[in-house]
Amino acid sequence: MEFKQVFRSLGNRNFALFFTGQLLSRIGMWMQRTAVIWVVYSITHSAFMIGVATFAELFPSFVFSIRGGIIADKHDRFKVLLITQSLSALQAVVLTIFAFMGNYNIPLILGLSVFLGIVNAYDVPVRQSMINEIIVNKDDLPNAVALNSSLNNLARLAGPALAGFVLARFGADYCFLANAVSFIAVIGALLMMKLPAGLTSGHLRKSKGNFKEAIHYLSENKNLGVVILIAALSSFLVFPYVTLLPVYAKVIFKGDAATYGWLNAAIGTGALAGSFYLAALPPTTNFRKVLLVNTFLVGISLLLFAYIHNLYLGLLFVLAGGFGTILQGSIIMTIVQRDTAAKFRGRIISIMAMAIFGMLPLGSLLVGYLAPILGTQNTVCIEGALALIITIVFYKYLINASFKIKKNKKWKTTEQPF
Repeated sequence: MEFKQVFRSLGNRNFALFFTGQLLSRIGMWMQRTAVIWVVYSITHSAFMIGVATFAELFPSFVFSIRGGIIADKHDRFKVLLITQSLSALQAVVLTIFAFMGNYNIPLILGLSVFLGIVNAYDVPVRQSMINEIIVNKDDLPNAVALNSSLNNLARLAGPALAGFVLARFGADYCFLANAVSFIAVIGALLMMKLPAGLTSGHLRKSKGNFKEAIHYLSENKNLGVVILIAALSSFLVFPYVTLLPVYAKVIFKGDAATYGWLNAAIGTGALAGSFYLAALPPTTNFRKVLLVNTFLVGISLLLFAYIHNLYLGLLFVLAGGFGTILQGSIIMTIVQRDTAAKFRGRIISIMAMAIFGMLPLGSLLVGYLAPILGTQNTVCIEGALALIITIVFYKYLINASFKIKKNKKWKTTEQPF
């Protein structure tokens, strides 16, 4: 495939603006997240408190995400996105001010993380739903979803790497400042977009617009339910391994903040490669088989990483894990985007967000609790084994290329199944 085909959806002006603004903002957000985790661990020296910090940001998104999905389907998504991005910017500014004042109070950091988690509950369904609407040629939708994942993972690559450098040279306060400044780009890009009037409103004029209706829709399209279940199980049982990266950086690899940044950057590198790989796949690809292979890859990568003491080999294994992780998430998001009727898209995406934002913080708490008891390396090994079990349990479903979604004229679903 030609290189330019990988970036074909960027030919859409609105998506190009959306992509650029979000990329800069997500780099800043990953710098902030990395700095928050490092500050919390440096002050408390507790793996459990790392889990608490992750829980503080992600679990509120689980609690409020259904409401966020309903808002995404009922209201002008563009206006809602402007509000959520502005509130996220406010959180970043407040955190920056307190940091430069030398106030690294753990309750304050956790409180601001909770606020950001609530905002994200409304932001994620709206932001993800808009991708479908701003792409004119729907054949480019899988490519747009993959590129959107690539921006998140380019940010995951650049953000922690930059944060590791800034933490070591200047301190966490400058990481927080970088995130605050990054919101100028995303809000500016949104204001430059030109959307047709009424494009992002009126989805529920003939719909009750409630959660019960979305669950009924999901029950009639079981392919969506199964992939969301895979996302939930992986987020709870496997992906919280990232919670223990500071322990690997400081204790197992005998490193510092820069080492932690390199581990995160390695995951981001693998994730970025996975995103570009997905973007290059033709629309006829059996994405469920790719999902199966990459869930298996994550499991093997964690098993190899668990007991490693060589930093360079560790970076290689977490890179492979990042590749598999992003492909799983991106493929599930692509299936949800394409197989969901427009008037339900916000709520179904919010249910998927619940599966991730609800299970990941709970899993992080569990991992933070178990690591001191079982040992950090044993805990990561168990997570790798659980990824392989998930692969086996869902093998029959994922390998079945002839599986079809249930068509229902009531829902007017016109997207083609994978």
